[in-house]
Amino acid sequence: MLLAQAVEGLPPVTGGDDLAAVVAPALRELVWPDGSTGVAEGDVVVVASKVVAKAERRLVAARTREELEAAIASQTVRVVAERPRPDGSTLRIVQTPQGLVMAAAGVDSSDVPLGTALLLPEDPDESARRLRRGLDARLGVRPGVVVTDTVGRPWREGVADIAIGAAGVVVLQDHRGRRDGYGRELRMTTIAAADEIAAAAELVKGKADGRPVAVVRGLAHLVTTEDGDGARVLARSAAEDLFREGSAEAYARGRADARA
Repeated sequence: MLLAQAVEGLPPVTGGDDLAAVVAPALRELVWPDGSTGVAEGDVVVVASKVVAKAERRLVAARTREELEAAIASQTVRVVAERPRPDGSTLRIVQTPQGLVMAAAGVDSSDVPLGTALLLPEDPDESARRLRRGLDARLGVRPGVVVTDTVGRPWREGVADIAIGAAGVVVLQDHRGRRDGYGRELRMTTIAAADEIAAAAELVKGKADGRPVAVVRGLAHLVTTEDGDGARVLARSAAEDLFREGSAEAYARGRADARA
């Protein structure tokens, strides 16, 4: 059985906070349907990247459009696609230093003080490892940890949460070599398990309900003793990316190559 619960009663997180110290007391107060309390071995603690970034002092000035654009540029290693908006701004899909491909490099100006914006955690996998160690020290339990962020998806309307950091969780569940119901060998199937955990947790956290942490129970087979490689392995390599360029960019490059 899969269970997911949002964590209630968390205080606001500010720069320099020890996130494990903030979260641990609320985790102790969780009550499950069977009457058990707290967090157990095999649980996964799922945390929105926004509170991680706040604790890690990733807030920057964004009083003007120019400052916001500068913040996005500082987090951009490659522009994937861009398109002008009616208000004169530019929508940019870019690759970040963390290897993520996101709109505006994941720079977020919601739920932060006016005139500021929030960058993603510098190393979300290390953030997850640090939180896992802190929870272990305070609770005597070593849960899996997933750090999430919200993204749009190519060819799909709406947004969904994905894992951008992970510790102690199998992020990719490899089914290759197994047999389907008809005995045929699976050759391509690899499940993005950490992304699915992130999405399940978001269903109970909510986007604007002030509940940035959830616990998912029932996936002990995906929780590992070692921290593992983290969510970075979910980013597809350039060699395997069939859509590395947007159509306009590819067309422009093709014309340039033709003139060379």
